[in-house]
Amino acid sequence: MAAQGTVGAPAGAVAGKAGSKEAPKTMDSAAVSRRLQQELMQLMMSGEKGLSAFPCGDNIMDWTGTIEGAEGTPYAGQKYKLELQFSAEYPFKPPNVRFATPCYHPNVDWASGTICLDILRDQSTGGQWSAAYSVKTVLVSIQSLLGDPNPASPLNAEAARLWDNVEDYTRVVAGKYARAADK
Repeated sequence: MAAQGTVGAPAGAVAGKAGSKEAPKTMDSAAVSRRLQQELMQLMMSGEKGLSAFPCGDNIMDWTGTIEGAEGTPYAGQKYKLELQFSAEYPFKPPNVRFATPCYHPNVDWASGTICLDILRDQSTGGQWSAAYSVKTVLVSIQSLLGDPNPASPLNAEAARLWDNVEDYTRVVAGKYARAADK
């Protein structure tokens, strides 16, 4: 018997039951691929300034993204490379996203590039991810986070402490970015 799609979910979505708990929603790999190809086209056609993302080679599940720091922030004029990995449960589970370019920020781990952002965690872990979000949503949210961090939830405690001193913070960010770019 063929699986039926869930109400309100994209074509190809399937929900199952495991005991009394609902199993994770999934889409078949062709549906995930179509969704990601559609998001790629929407992102390319959007004309959004300061951000881009493309699949790595032929693998639609692994992307490289770029965001530019917005004017008026300590990150203005800087470009950051991101790595995005999508699972077979996308869009029901968020992509795994990390900074490939080291980023000095209260909500970014300098060593690993891990990002503390509620939309990058699914709701089962207290996050705010929604299947309605897209790659563009993720990139815009990360770009926005650069200029508007949450120092109360830091991955980089030093950056969180320094955040309120804009002049010193901007100087440290510029120095760390320049050193990372030289590597």
